[in-house]
Parts: sequence; structure tokens; C-alpha cells
Amino acid sequence: MKLTFVGADHQVTGSCHFLQACGKNMLIDCGMQQGINPFECCEMPVDEALIDYVFLTHAHVDHSGNLPLLYAKGFRGKVFTTEASADLCSIMLRDCAHIQMQEAEWKNRKAKRHSGLPAAEPAYTMEDADGIIRRLIPCDYNRRIEISDGIAIRFTDVGHLLGSASIEVWLTEGGVTKKIVFSGDIGNKNQPLIKDPMYTKEADYVVMESTYGDRYHSTEKPEYVPALAEVINKTFAKGGNVVIPSFAVGRTQEILYFLRKIKEDNMIPAFPKFEVYVDSPLAVEATGVFQKNINTCFDEDAMALVRSGINPLNFPGLKLAITSDESKQINFDEKPKVIISASGMCEAGRIRHHLKHNLWRPECTILFVGYQAAGTLGRALVDGADEVKLFGEAVEVRADIRQLPGLSGHADKGGLIEWVNAFEKKPDRVFIVHGEDTTCNLFAECLKSEYGHKAYAPYSGTRVDLITGAIEYEAAPVAVKKRIRGASDVFARLLAAGQRLIAVIYKNEGGANKDLAKFADQINSLADKYDV
Repeated sequence: MKLTFVGADHQVTGSCHFLQACGKNMLIDCGMQQGINPFECCEMPVDEALIDYVFLTHAHVDHSGNLPLLYAKGFRGKVFTTEASADLCSIMLRDCAHIQMQEAEWKNRKAKRHSGLPAAEPAYTMEDADGIIRRLIPCDYNRRIEISDGIAIRFTDVGHLLGSASIEVWLTEGGVTKKIVFSGDIGNKNQPLIKDPMYTKEADYVVMESTYGDRYHSTEKPEYVPALAEVINKTFAKGGNVVIPSFAVGRTQEILYFLRKIKEDNMIPAFPKFEVYVDSPLAVEATGVFQKNINTCFDEDAMALVRSGINPLNFPGLKLAITSDESKQINFDEKPKVIISASGMCEAGRIRHHLKHNLWRPECTILFVGYQAAGTLGRALVDGADEVKLFGEAVEVRADIRQLPGLSGHADKGGLIEWVNAFEKKPDRVFIVHGEDTTCNLFAECLKSEYGHKAYAPYSGTRVDLITGAIEYEAAPVAVKKRIRGASDVFARLLAAGQRLIAVIYKNEGGANKDLAKFADQINSLADKYDV
């Protein structure tokens, strides 16, 4: 019964933890790294084809975005997640694949202009995304699910995103039962639309995030609607646009919720019919998923609107841009407007085109409404960059760069402490993950010195024996090395295919001799073809 930390250890993105128990290999999350991360992640402890299950906390790509890559490398197990997360993943992972393929195509066009550069391969394809989506198993909240002999799980609403959950995992091996709780991302209280986080009472071990483990949100209840209205009024008075880089899933729907209120209360009197563009096919689809899951995920305020016949995510003047032509037309319209576009950290997607058209205009405002990871374009703008590069061209930053105060889907330090202190008996150990390097250390020390928890912030590669509680291997931080792109991309796919073949062979052990002999002949025939 072992736990190995793989991703989001002393860094915020790429969440991934590996469990081995009861003869099964399991992952909790399989996230994509975003921005610049200071440390290398360890290799997966087993070949991806040998992983049996993934338990997914929520659909954000830093927790789910490498699931198609897992499939590309041979995984054919089951992915358990909540019903709303499964709905969101079915659109988000296809969108990730589309971005991967677009970026590879762009790199290859660039390579043609610079002889000697090898061809780029996408990390995964649309077929890989479709393959992993078919393996999603939607689950209800608050229901214990028996996965296999000795393994059970339960999802609890943790209030971070539609469908987000902490996951309780019960493991029974050799007559010993241990319970591990993975927090996922813990939500902030009093968010629009979704419910506050629920707490868990018991655990032997806890693996919890620490994104804001070194800071507090404002002590005053944030007044999001007046703050947003103020930005819009000031920008429109100058004749500019309000451009909002927003995560397509979660934050975009919250902004629409605020804008509906602003329209309803006529808080932009000089421009009562102002238009709001949602320029993200993913955001449009995700909004439909939100509306589908109203009854299980919306909070009481949102449900009160629904019961009175009001759609909390729709209003006059809302325009949805789906095609690229519709997207391009937005910036040809000279009327002041609100443009909501993804990605939220400005790393990809249509938002980069809107920045190119609006960053250099002093009458415009770029309004950030979410966390900006180190190394991202969004972080550079928030930190005061005077000039940025977009599509290979330098763009001067003249627009007003603002942040909507208090708007966060993550619990602050107080919320994190409240969540972990809700356990009726202190866990044997609390592992601190999903925070920047210093934050992880500070939060772990706070839990130890101020609250008496046995807290520890592991680096990637650290392995724990869950029966004894001993740390079998304590990994040291390994700084990221610069990677050189090469033809190894394709060879890596070939190796992954070989690993999957080995896994399939082991899974057929004990089969009929006739079938195994035929299988062996097919493999040898293929090997003869290339063994020259």
C-alpha cells in the first residue's frame, strides 16, 4: 500500500498522485503543467498501460489535461469522476486536443521556414481525447463506490468548480484498512452559482492543496458586481473595450452571472444596451453543462432565480462567438463592449488575438479575474510588463491592467485551515501539495506549529508506505532542464505503443493456448517486418 507524489509538488499545476494497493495501480488526477514550473516531475512509477483506475477531482486542465496523453501511452482503465466533471471533461479534453494539434501545426509551419528543425508531433490527438472520454465513469456525490476488492471511493462537493470534489479512498490490504482523503482544489466560500465546500470527518492521511496557503483574501465580503460595473463604466467612458481573459469553465459563468445583475439593475446608465461577447466555443459549451447540472450543483441564490423563471447565465446583449469569422468580427465593431475569452492565463486560445487588438489602446482595460501562474503571459501583464510578444510581434502595453479583487475559486489560508481542522481526529499525516515552493513550506510549517498537525510538503518522487506511515523515499527537488525538441516525439509514441503491448500480453495470461499462439505469431510477424 504505497503513495507516490508525481505532480504539483512544490508547484501549482500538473496535479498527479500514484496509489498502489490491492494489486491495482491508481492515479488521483492526471493534470497538465501550465506556465513555467521550477522542478521536474518524476517518471510515472509504472508504465501507463499498467494503470487500472484514475480518480479525478475535477475538470480543470491542471488536474485532467493529461488524461488523453495517458490514453495515448496505453492506458485502458476506467476514470471515475462526478457526473458534472464527466460532462465538462467531454468538452474540455477535446478542446485540449484541438489546441495541441494546432500548436504542432504552427510549429511545423515555422520549421519549414527554418531548415533543419525536426517536425513536431502533438502530445496527443483528438482520437486520444475521444478514447479517454469513453472511459469516464460518472458518479454521484456522497455515495460510497466499491471499485474492486479492497478499494472504495466517495466524492464530496468541495465547492471549487461545477462538479469538483474531494475524494475519500478506502484501501484494505492484508487485513489493514487505511483511508486517504485527496482534497482536490478547495473552494472559496460565498462564490456565485456553486455551493460552499463540504467537510470530511475522518482520514488516516490527507493530501491537500495549498494554492493560497500563504495569504488571505479580503476580510470584507467582496462586492464583485459594483467593482465590475465600475471598471466597465470607466472604460466605456473613454471609448474602450473591457477584455476579460477568463477560464472557459467556471469563471466565465460567474462573470455572466454578475453581468446579468449589472444589466438588470441598469448599472451602466450611459450604455444600457452594451454588448457582451463570449468568444470561446468551449465556454459556450461549458455554460450548457452548467445549466444541465443546476439541481445538483447550484447554490440557493442561483436556485431562487431559476425557480422564479430567470436564467442566471443569460441576458439581453449577450452574443456568442463560435466560428473564427465571428471571433474576428468582434474587433471590427468600434462600439465599447465587454469581451470574455479564453484562456484565463492568456497562454493559448482566442484571447491572444483580443490582446493583440486591445493591449496597445490606452482607452481599453484588460481585467484579470483569476489566478495567474508564474511564467504565463497573464502573470507578466499583472506584474507590469511594458511590452509582450504575441504571434511573434512585440506589442506595447498601454491598456489599463486591472484585477477584480477578491474573486477566487480557491480557499485562502483561513479556508484551507478550516477545511483540514474539520477532521474530528487529526490525520496521521497531512501532505501539502499544489502550491508554489515557498507557499508549500510555509503552509506545512503553519499547520505543524500552530495547529499540531503532522504536516509535510513532499517533492515529486517521494514515496510513502501507507500501512506503517513511513516515508520510504524522500525525493529532493530536481530543477527543470531546458528541453530540446527533436524527432524523439514520434519515437516516444512508438515506445508507448510497445509498453501497451506488454501490458496487453500480461492481461492475457491464462488465456486459451490457441489464442495465445495466434497472438504470438502476429507479434513475431510484425517484428520480422521491422527487424532489418
